[in-house]
Amino acid sequence: MNTPSIRPAKLADAIAEHVQQMILEGVLRPGERLLSERDLSAKLDVSRPSLREALDKLIGMGLLTTNAQGVAHVSTEVGKSLRDPLVQLMDTPEARIDCLELRSVVESAAAGLAAERASEVDREAIRACFAAMEAAHGRGDVDEIARTDAEFHLAIYEASHNLMMLHFMRSIEGILRSNVYLNRRNLYEHRTQKETQLDEHRAIFDGIMARDAEAARLAAEHHMTVAMRTQREIYDAERRLEASIRRLARSDLVAERRSRTSAA
Repeated sequence: MNTPSIRPAKLADAIAEHVQQMILEGVLRPGERLLSERDLSAKLDVSRPSLREALDKLIGMGLLTTNAQGVAHVSTEVGKSLRDPLVQLMDTPEARIDCLELRSVVESAAAGLAAERASEVDREAIRACFAAMEAAHGRGDVDEIARTDAEFHLAIYEASHNLMMLHFMRSIEGILRSNVYLNRRNLYEHRTQKETQLDEHRAIFDGIMARDAEAARLAAEHHMTVAMRTQREIYDAERRLEASIRRLARSDLVAERRSRTSAA
């Protein structure tokens, strides 16, 4: 006896819920373009009228937008609350250290959750990110090292399967990527032992792959603690240098004192 398939009362609602869930889980990201209506209906195996109704519903909810050609995009307003002009004012050395402090808390938790919850798809994504980071290290390509570093951490957020954590970090993805990039360049250029950074990431990777939540959490915490300490050292050294330069430049701003003899 064949079990009859259970279909929702209204197909358009089911389609809308499916796409909505993909946006909620971060599978579909702000600004991404969906397939054309024809291709999307074929991919989902639904009629175009049902798909059109579902898309209209998502547009009404503010989750999708359409351009002049009628092509649907995930709205850039999704998760935008922390991606406004104010974030540009946070691009200072002090704010970057504050960002590291935030990351030290969130990333250690994310690594622990990823070790417990990551699916095989998540684990493969993390493997690919780590392999790309290793390759970049092998070439000594600082820009690529920084880019793959950010991708590695974002893959861990996704593997945590904590939707609040994922969307919060996605909402500040620009700050996060900038923070990772600047930190990576600074740390790579200032550390005498370049491979210690890769070793710290390998410890996080190994903990997640072993499904050892405590090892992954502690490895991520150690990584961020070392990063914060090194960045503070760099920042303090730069401030001392700036102060020294200002003292040297004093003569450019202060009038030379004239002796009493020359003044007479």
